[in-house]
Amino acid sequence: MSNMAICLAAEPLRSLGFASISGAYAAIGTALLNPSRIMILQNFTDKQMIFSFDGTNDHLTLPSGGQIVLDFTSNKTVTGGAAYIPAGTIVYVKQVSAPGSGSVYVSTFYGING
Repeated sequence: MSNMAICLAAEPLRSLGFASISGAYAAIGTALLNPSRIMILQNFTDKQMIFSFDGTNDHLTLPSGGQIVLDFTSNKTVTGGAAYIPAGTIVYVKQVSAPGSGSVYVSTFYGING
């Protein structure tokens, strides 16, 4: 008998070093290959950063050393399904003030049949 549960799989880690972050939005790696069910944004630079999911609008900010876990599927319903960030989305970052060290990271997980 096979297991019909939904499993999580990880996409490769995306990152952007401090020297590539300016006052204009820069892409953190490549576009999502799969719809993201869980995403972790990490700011391991020495300054506050602003993140965007469209490269134009400010969506959230993280302090130096800050991180956030976005669990889009935690409130799944049978009739409504689960929320997710669509495949093809690029996560962007810009500085509040110029960082002198570190990187920002995006980890993302998607669902597969297991």
